[in-house]
Amino acid sequence: MQITATEAKNRFGYYLGQAEREPVHVMKNDRVAVVLVSAARFAELEALEQKKSMAQRKREFNAQYKEWIAAQNELVEKHGLWCEGMVAWQDAS
Repeated sequence: MQITATEAKNRFGYYLGQAEREPVHVMKNDRVAVVLVSAARFAELEALEQKKSMAQRKREFNAQYKEWIAAQNELVEKHGLWCEGMVAWQDAS
């Protein structure tokens, strides 16, 4: 189900009930800003996150922020480190 933020505000109680049955995607500025889910579904999602190993979470971080890490390393290579003891970003996997 997809609704606008205004609809969510005006009929919040109704959409809380809907979220017990299915995720409710709340749109703001033509993008999904929030997804309302039941407490049970949220607990399932949190449990899945906890099952990921540290190595898996590091790989996901490196994949998600690959371009940012590369940009930071490029700055270090170009300008050097600004503080003694600082190190360049490295792939954490």
